[in-house]
Amino acid sequence: QVQIVESGGGLVQSGGSLRLSCVVSGIIFSTYDIGWYRQAPGKQRELVASFSSGGTTDYADSVKGRSTISRDNAKNTVYLQMDSLKPEDAAVYYCNARILLSDATLYSRWGQGTQVTVSS
Repeated sequence: QVQIVESGGGLVQSGGSLRLSCVVSGIIFSTYDIGWYRQAPGKQRELVASFSSGGTTDYADSVKGRSTISRDNAKNTVYLQMDSLKPEDAAVYYCNARILLSDATLYSRWGQGTQVTVSS
């Protein structure tokens, strides 16, 4: 059974930093692509950053240069370091683990999310 647990969210002042953690169990972690997404009230869920099983990282333009995604396969954990936070970064941040199966279907699981609030 796949379990995804996010942590590290909270209230931070504008310009501050947070490090989010995503721990995934029940899978062969190193074979999965892991992504951080966020959803603000009234908005669609959007990709923030991703770290593929092959080591490729990708960032949304809105966080590029302010955020760093990293991965520790030995700990089944992906981190998202966010610096110079802005009020518009406030959202629920979700971790997603996914893999393309041999039959070409996409297996994807989500965590419950962690709230990030940025005060101006």
